[in-house]
Amino acid sequence: MAKIKISQNPTFKAKVAIPRVGADPVSVEFEFKYMDRLALAAHFDKWNAARDEHAKKVQEDGLSWQEATGAEIALQVGQLKDIVASWAFDEKLSDESLTALVTTCIGAPQAVLEAYQSAYQPARLGN
Repeated sequence: MAKIKISQNPTFKAKVAIPRVGADPVSVEFEFKYMDRLALAAHFDKWNAARDEHAKKVQEDGLSWQEATGAEIALQVGQLKDIVASWAFDEKLSDESLTALVTTCIGAPQAVLEAYQSAYQPARLGN
């Protein structure tokens, strides 16, 4: 009988369809950091608190569109840094390249987060 370990691998890979303006999405392989359920819940709490704080700041401080967008980009870069271990882009994964991705590809953060979250969905049984 094959031996199967309970513990998960520290990383896993998934393809992400990165949206491109005026073109079809490009499929890029990402390597994600695995988190157990408690760690994942803690990250969701952190992300939700940061998003709430961002929304409050925008409303109370009357930020310009550019200031609000800059703050949202920083928030999304932080989210991706939390989960991405590596990627198959030509550019090496770094704070600068993550910022470039989030700044130039509006739908990229959502696509990456959705691919990450979908990996945690229970596998569908049957056809």
